[in-house]
Amino acid sequence: MTTRPPVPAPADTGPVATATDGNPADSGLQAGLKNRHLSMIAIGGVIGAGLFVGSGSGIAAAGPGILISYALVGTLVVLVMRMLGEMAAANPTSGSFSAYADRALGRWAGFTIGWLYWFFWVVVLAVEATAGAKILAGWMPAVPQWGWALIVMVILTATNLASVSSYGEFEFWFAGIKVVAIAAFIVIGGLAIFGLLPGSDHPASGFSNLTAHGGFLPNGPGAILTGVLMVVFSFMGSEIVTLAAGETADPRAAVTKATNSVIWRIAVFYLGSILVVVSLLRWDDPAILKDGSYVAALSSIGIPHAAQIMNAIVLTSVLSCLNSGLYTASRMAFSLGKRSDAPAAFGRTSGSGVPRAAILASVVFGFVAVGFNYLWPDTVFQFLLNSSGAIALFVWLVICFSQLRMRKIIQREAPEKLVVRMWLYPYLTWATIALIAFVLIYMLTDTADGGGRDQVVLSTLVAAAVVVFALVRQRLSGRNGTRTQDTVPLP
Repeated sequence: MTTRPPVPAPADTGPVATATDGNPADSGLQAGLKNRHLSMIAIGGVIGAGLFVGSGSGIAAAGPGILISYALVGTLVVLVMRMLGEMAAANPTSGSFSAYADRALGRWAGFTIGWLYWFFWVVVLAVEATAGAKILAGWMPAVPQWGWALIVMVILTATNLASVSSYGEFEFWFAGIKVVAIAAFIVIGGLAIFGLLPGSDHPASGFSNLTAHGGFLPNGPGAILTGVLMVVFSFMGSEIVTLAAGETADPRAAVTKATNSVIWRIAVFYLGSILVVVSLLRWDDPAILKDGSYVAALSSIGIPHAAQIMNAIVLTSVLSCLNSGLYTASRMAFSLGKRSDAPAAFGRTSGSGVPRAAILASVVFGFVAVGFNYLWPDTVFQFLLNSSGAIALFVWLVICFSQLRMRKIIQREAPEKLVVRMWLYPYLTWATIALIAFVLIYMLTDTADGGGRDQVVLSTLVAAAVVVFALVRQRLSGRNGTRTQDTVPLP
């Protein structure tokens, strides 16, 4: 690697390609992900366990109007992904939005959002490991729940340590199972809605359930916003594809394809499947909350063992989220290490192109968080959950503000790299910022224990602490926003 000396410059000057951690040849990472891997990572990234588990409470709160809630959040994700895709296509990097914030807003921004994002995903590791262990312990109670959590974490850690292609292969099959499951659910449910499913005694109700039980908005228009709060975090993970693209043979083409396909992915998997649920069942059916929306829908059309089928699908989603969460956290730590914002060991790779120190550091914190979940679930672990709860929205805000400045930099210095463009720039970017800010403010009205207010307040306090640390660290180092870094032109 060639290391250039630090060059004093304001945040919006210098070459567009300010980090090479997205270029496997120069960063130590290897192009081990194939196109089929990235395609499934892109599709699976928008299908989290939250869709299967958390949609029931949203339906109970908003009725059929939950479709509007999903559409609003889906639109928000599409816009944010378009902005991220614009920057990632011009400069694919494993640091993704953290590297772009570093470039566009300053070192403090890249440092802060990078570490907050890492923190978010290592907490997710603990949540998902516990959820997966609960399902497995229900099937095989001879192994205690904590034992299953340990087994799952060890297996997926070994997978990520082996090679990036191992991660990609596991995620390919995990995501494939999720995609097939939701596609089958939509097809089977659609047939049942119109009375065309052989052997089902479900009445051919069509779409009458959307309006027959108190109207489309039985709890009033305000319930749409309540639904937004309940579903917004189930969309987190869409951005993983922009981190993974840096380890493909043609990252720019991979990012462009993934960004352009996000609209239909959200429309089909989220809106399509939720439409089937609220069409098959009346929104106030007690089974939706008791059994879960998807289990209740499958049971209503006579699918045997619906609960166990959904448990298997949820377990797959949990393992997928664990796999991707460990990958994502480690690549963010790797990028921070490359930019001297984390221990230098995080920025080094093994002979197979794997950042082992970054992976091990991430999984160790995940293990510790799992321990907190078992020892102090209502205190320490609840604090971790609440203090990371709003980070997804902070990440989206940073992406928006970074894109506002990066567009100008790319247009000035390398306009040929602007192969993906944000629509109606800058107006739609500002509208997206306003919508995210509105959601954050509205969350403050949710005063339930562990609700939106707790998440926004604690997440803001944690973010403020990291910002202060970043600014003090930068001031003490005397670097004033500059760094020694690897810099090469993008292909």
